[in-house]
Amino acid sequence: MRNFISTHLMNWEIILQAVLCSVVPYGVYKLGAWLKSILTIRSSSKPASEERLYVFTGKFEKDLPELQDRLGRNDDILVRTFEIGGARTKAALILVKELADKNYIDTHVLPSLMSDFAMPSCAEELPQHIRNRILPVSELGEAGNLRDLLPGLWKGNAGLLIDGCPNVFVLATCNEKKRSLGEPASEALVRGPRVSFNESLADNTALLRQLGGSHTLCIVYTLVGRKAPRTVAIAYNSDIANDALVQEVRQRIARIDMDDVPDSGYIEQFIEDNHLTLFPQVQNTERPDRVNSALMEGRVAILLDGSPFALIVPVSISMLLQSPEDYYERWIPGTLVRVLRYIAALISTLGPALYISFISFHQGLIPTKLAVSIAGSREGVPFPSLIEALIMEVSIEILREAGLRLPKPIGQTIGIVGGLVIGEAAVQAGIVSPIMVIVVAITAISSFAIPQYSAGIALRIIRFGTMFSAAIFGLYGVILFFLLVCSHLAKLKSFGIPYLSPAAPYRLEDWKDFVLRAPLSFMTRRPKAMQVKQPKRRG
Repeated sequence: MRNFISTHLMNWEIILQAVLCSVVPYGVYKLGAWLKSILTIRSSSKPASEERLYVFTGKFEKDLPELQDRLGRNDDILVRTFEIGGARTKAALILVKELADKNYIDTHVLPSLMSDFAMPSCAEELPQHIRNRILPVSELGEAGNLRDLLPGLWKGNAGLLIDGCPNVFVLATCNEKKRSLGEPASEALVRGPRVSFNESLADNTALLRQLGGSHTLCIVYTLVGRKAPRTVAIAYNSDIANDALVQEVRQRIARIDMDDVPDSGYIEQFIEDNHLTLFPQVQNTERPDRVNSALMEGRVAILLDGSPFALIVPVSISMLLQSPEDYYERWIPGTLVRVLRYIAALISTLGPALYISFISFHQGLIPTKLAVSIAGSREGVPFPSLIEALIMEVSIEILREAGLRLPKPIGQTIGIVGGLVIGEAAVQAGIVSPIMVIVVAITAISSFAIPQYSAGIALRIIRFGTMFSAAIFGLYGVILFFLLVCSHLAKLKSFGIPYLSPAAPYRLEDWKDFVLRAPLSFMTRRPKAMQVKQPKRRG
């Protein structure tokens, strides 16, 4: 019998080897062919992109028709041809009607160019003469090809094409459409500055300059997006921030390869360390004071033109549970509010799971009178505690999402009234118990105490995992799931900084601004995990 089995196993091994010898070369061949096709496509597509790049020649009769052809037949693009100087040199002004400041162009730019000024004797001196003596514009650039000219046109700048000039002048005549500065919509405070970022990058960087008030604040610009380039500002304090961190941020942003980046949330998803975790590794905020405080700790801020939300990196989980108001109040109230926030985060995550585990598995842990009261309230409920909790939790999440999408005047009303009506109707119909409504209400209220919206979403998703673990294993399942989440957080990093810092790795010096908030006179050093150039804040 043993020989029979060994013989058949040997036969199967021979058959398997034959199949592998026939399949693997074919697979390697197909893989090579696929890679060759990809490389062929990339190599063939490169000249196509180079063909679309038109370099200006300095000949007006050739550059203007080519420029009009590339811009297409768009009614909102204005091409104004005229003659400049005493020699009547041909010129053209190209702009987008609704984006450029036509009043400034008509009042200052065109009269200066169309005046009868003396032209230089040498043709090579014409661009320098126009730049230094004629154009009354503070910001003046040059574009040698069409690709460098178009991003400025779409922002409201005007292009000046002059016969004999090899480059096109780019005039800063932007008439930007923006809203005024207002209060933060997503981060309400009782005490603190009442100003927030808006969609204008110029306004946002001006706010940082106003708050920073130091020449060491560095703001570096770069572009993201191939089809619709947008300006990204990277802000950091050169005397404090680690150079390796700044370089890492710039490299990750440079690797973004997309046609369009409409919001800073796109950048956040591209530059984070772990794309599979629920927890945000980049902090977003509308508040300039929060960004300025982060810069003073050695962190880096990222601002995108067209987005009112700035990004802060690196981030730890303690930052997501902190608020600027913690530092504007005295240390004792600030500490108590912060501790309440941590308790609310635990209730928001574990509240329904603990209820399910006690009701289903550990009734002996409940006081007798309370157990009798819960049993009486659950009499006639046809569903187990897990289904009961899922019905209420899903209903609350739907109401929360609906309240966000509805117009503001009726959104809060619908959320409150809808929650009361659905909860009362569910209890009257015997679908859920009154104690379940109380547990879900406390959980929902606790989730609102988390200041960072993205962190609140992560805890709301984890809540459902703890509920299923409690329904299967009881309190042991809740503890195991909690330890699993803690182990995941211990391995998670944000730009090389441990996510649980200063808890793991343990740094006693940084605990002055962790769960408890020490008096400001005690917080003399910056976070040790940041490895900044100047560890001391003062003294």
